[in-house]
Amino acid sequence: MAFTCGSCSSSDSPKPVITLPKAPTDQNWTFESTPVWADEFDYNGAPDQNKWGYDIGGSGWGNNELQYYTNLTSNASVADGKLTIIARKETKENREYTSARLVSKGKGDFLYGRFEIRAKLPTGKGTWPAIWMLPTDWAYGNWPKSGEIDIMEHVGYDQNKIHVTVHTEAYNHSKGTQKGNSKVIPTASSEFHTYRVDWTPYAVRGYIDGAPVFEFTNEGKGYTSWPFDKRFHILLNLAVGGDWGGAQGVDASVFPQAMEVDYVRVYKMKDA
Repeated sequence: MAFTCGSCSSSDSPKPVITLPKAPTDQNWTFESTPVWADEFDYNGAPDQNKWGYDIGGSGWGNNELQYYTNLTSNASVADGKLTIIARKETKENREYTSARLVSKGKGDFLYGRFEIRAKLPTGKGTWPAIWMLPTDWAYGNWPKSGEIDIMEHVGYDQNKIHVTVHTEAYNHSKGTQKGNSKVIPTASSEFHTYRVDWTPYAVRGYIDGAPVFEFTNEGKGYTSWPFDKRFHILLNLAVGGDWGGAQGVDASVFPQAMEVDYVRVYKMKDA
């Protein structure tokens, strides 16, 4: 049965409400002065199992890396007030190098905050240390859709240049749109330096020794450019070779090489 209404007009029909994403304003968030989560490495032996787990294996880790990651103290141990992650030239399974990749997933997961790590880096062609963060729940899908935050990244063939970077679906190196910046730190491998990210709903800001190096702001365009509204966890690792770390080859004679970490501290963001 047909229904007609001579008195009805298009103006009587309800209009759909379309809400567009809106870029947030910077509330100048601050952070608590006492860490909500930390490892001062003031003990001896294996890394604290209440704070760190391990990624284990020799799959190449998506970058054609050469190392096999273990959970052995020969690759990651704590002594003299610091964590030492060592990459060694030795055969393990199908790989010619071993190393370690520590992860706080399930033991330290965070939404926003200040992340501060004091570290001394390795040297030598083929080393690829990183201090970084990945999503805990991958709510928006596989990499790079759910995001990545690189607090510190370094490749041994480009000594002393430190990189701070983010990866999202809209902004990543596979599209040539990656967002990041770098700074030369002349003593990156001979002295400890402080690498920090302040992560708020408005921006991810990177610092080295307290000096600003990088800022990535929330454009309000949704998860493709800003997936950083979900929980992330911390990773500490020393890779060997790979698409970036091994871009100029690997000098096997430089191993073993180590990344030393004095502390990891996470400070909670205060409500605006």
